[in-house]
Parts: sequence; C-alpha cells; structure tokens
Amino acid sequence: MKKLIILALPALLSLAGCSSTKVTDSWSDNTEKPALKKILVLGLFNDKDRNTRMQMEEQLAEDLRAYGYDAVTSFNAYGPKSFGNMSEDKALKMLRNSGIDGVVTITLLDKSKERNYVPGNMAYNPYPYRRFWGYYSYYYPRVYQPGYYETNTNYYFETNLYNIDNNKLLYSAQSQSFDPSSTRVLADEYAKTIVKDLKKKNIIG
Repeated sequence: MKKLIILALPALLSLAGCSSTKVTDSWSDNTEKPALKKILVLGLFNDKDRNTRMQMEEQLAEDLRAYGYDAVTSFNAYGPKSFGNMSEDKALKMLRNSGIDGVVTITLLDKSKERNYVPGNMAYNPYPYRRFWGYYSYYYPRVYQPGYYETNTNYYFETNLYNIDNNKLLYSAQSQSFDPSSTRVLADEYAKTIVKDLKKKNIIG
C-alpha cells in the first residue's frame, strides 16, 4: 500500500501544479530589450467585471515588481475610468509626467460559459464481472445514480506592452484561462503565465 502511495504521489503533485491558463500566441519586437523602469498595468474590462480587473491588475503589477520594476495599477492611480474621454496627447502627457515609461494593457476579449453534462458514477470496473452478484451489486446502485450539469467559465485575454517614450508596441500575447476555481486563481495564473512569456521573449528580467 505504501508503495502505491509513493508511486502515485508524483502524478498527484503534477496534477496539482497544472495551470488553467496558457499563452496561445505571442509576438515581441526583438530589435532591442526595452529599458523600462515604471510600468502601468491597465485592465480593459466592463464594469460588471471590475473586481476581476482590479485583482488581475494588482497581481500582474506585483509579479512585475518582483523583477525590480516600479509597477502600478491604473485603478489605483487613475480610478475605474482611467483615461476615458481623454485625448491621446493628454493621456500620454499625464503618463510621462508621472514617470511612466511602459504600459501593459490587459483586455478581456471574451468570457464564455459552457454547460456540460456529467454522467453518474458509471466508471468501468473489471473485477465484478467474475461473479454474477459481484457485477450486479456493483452496477445496480450506479445505474440509478443521476448525472448533473456543470457550468465552466472560460476567459480569453489579449495583453500588450507599449513603450510610452516612443509610443511603440513591444509585446503582444493572446491567452486563454479555462474555468479557474476563483478570481484570485485566475489572476495569479494569468500573471505568472504572462511574466514567464515576457521573460522568455527577453522583454523583462
């Protein structure tokens, strides 16, 4: 029994470490590594997803701060509307006057729900087949166990990093998050995935 537990432990740990978020496509300007110091994290979400925006902005800013950047969130710095109804010149001037030389945008492109049917406990077990009563007593209660429906929520994001000094796009990525267990998990997995890709593309670090 102890041997079985030991053998199963690596598989369980592997499953526990799986992320529901992945980058599906990304691009970067490889001409030079940007010398950014202060980065604004700006979420583009509708009002009903304001809490998600706040948590995702803060988590990405926190992960960027771990790499030595002075990262701030747009919600804390400029409020929920950020640069709404503002001209480009005025917005850029405001950013530059605040010492911000990089902006990361997080755009929620789509949020979809899927309703899937989960059947009752009818998992195949070969052992009851050896005896009639073993088979009958194993499957009888499972035949009458009803299934149920579950709803999964999937998120699709686009992330862009801009150099404010020259108003140039440095990095762009599309990512998907499949049915995270909570907003906190969504924010944490998203930030880790994007920062990992930024480092891979030699944009940060």
